[in-house]
Amino acid sequence: MLDPLVAVGPLRFGMRHEEVKAALGGKWNGGGQGTADGWHWTPYDEDCVTAVYDQDGYLVGVQVAAMGGPFVRLDDVELISRVPSEARAEILGLAARRGAEVTTNRGGDLQIAAWGISMTTEQEWGWLPEGHVGRMDTVITSALFTAPGVADDAAASVIAGYDVRDLVANPGAWPVTPDDERPRWGWTPLEQVGPLRFGMSPHQVAAALDEAPAGRTGAFAFWYWKESGQWSLHTDHFEGAGVTARYWSPDGIPQLGAVTVHGRTGPQLHYEGIPLVGITPSVLEAAIIQHVEDHDLGLRFSPAGAAVPDGPHLYLDATRAGDTSVSEPTFFTEDWHL
Repeated sequence: MLDPLVAVGPLRFGMRHEEVKAALGGKWNGGGQGTADGWHWTPYDEDCVTAVYDQDGYLVGVQVAAMGGPFVRLDDVELISRVPSEARAEILGLAARRGAEVTTNRGGDLQIAAWGISMTTEQEWGWLPEGHVGRMDTVITSALFTAPGVADDAAASVIAGYDVRDLVANPGAWPVTPDDERPRWGWTPLEQVGPLRFGMSPHQVAAALDEAPAGRTGAFAFWYWKESGQWSLHTDHFEGAGVTARYWSPDGIPQLGAVTVHGRTGPQLHYEGIPLVGITPSVLEAAIIQHVEDHDLGLRFSPAGAAVPDGPHLYLDATRAGDTSVSEPTFFTEDWHL
């Protein structure tokens, strides 16, 4: 049960790490990461829960995963592992009955500050017709629960690893651009994606797209960098072009290392005649596997669980489109680490 702003199941806000670990049965995989401000997050993988601690080491946020995480209930509303539109309707009904204000978080999902709830979604996994577990074409709800006075964006940024987060906010809609209305881009593995060549500076990327970034993310790698203002740029988000430029800094200067094409709005690119952007994940995966079998090629799976042909430096993921999802590829250089 959720006790808003107080506790999520056995986890009470204000606990220390050892108390959280004990409440979860002493299970912890030893992972975690801190930020320049002294906040840090710790994953408890067996419970599919991530804890966020403030600079004093007190629990201020709990993220519950959609797949494998505990079911969390507020009154008669189940919050986790739900069809997003169904959960949304029930949460809105409960908020109306209680007179709670409902707003939209950066991801476009519901947030209720008075209850410390910020809804999110994740790709659903399940049994496929082929008889094995894999990605499905649907998304299901996860959630971030926060302590009093803790903004959900701040806690989410800690988990994402950003000390600075300036992104375009989703207004709560996930329209998908029809394929025949998308521009067509070409790509050459390890060299370029449309007008973007790997190794470009952020200024060159913006000039090539003839567009200023609508949002960007980055971090202060060390606390003393923050004191001197040394911020490391990670991504530039281009709404008009429908792409995100991803940078790395091998020589201390950001250069383009990967390009993610937005699944809902980005340009269309093909691999051996197979469209890669905005496609139902199962349809794309079937086409990729068939092509690999027909041409006796190697097959591997991306960290997101998507089948990709071995060799073209292509990462396939999916992004939300309402209650379902569409394909979203990332093209990267030889030395890029996803």
